[in-house]
Amino acid sequence: MAWFRRRRGSGGPGGRPVKQADLEHLTEFARSRRGVEAFIEPQTTVTETTVLLVAHDGEWTRRRIESPEIARRFAHQLSMPIYDVKLMGYPQRMRDYNERQKRL
Repeated sequence: MAWFRRRRGSGGPGGRPVKQADLEHLTEFARSRRGVEAFIEPQTTVTETTVLLVAHDGEWTRRRIESPEIARRFAHQLSMPIYDVKLMGYPQRMRDYNERQKRL
């Protein structure tokens, strides 16, 4: 079936190039909030590599990125610390933010 075919040659290591709108969203999030840190989420069998941005209050956003190296370059361009989720885990402030949102 055509549904299960994989597309080839359509982008970088993750398979598809990152959309400019995604990079603009991440940049706007980082510039409009305080204390933003970046976290690289590795590629899995279900999802491609993503970068997660978490602000000082735990608000967060996530977008697909082509590779961990591109995520690192993006964070360095914005003078933002970047961590690997596999090594550091998710920040507690993000979990706290999610809990607060559930209660609202």
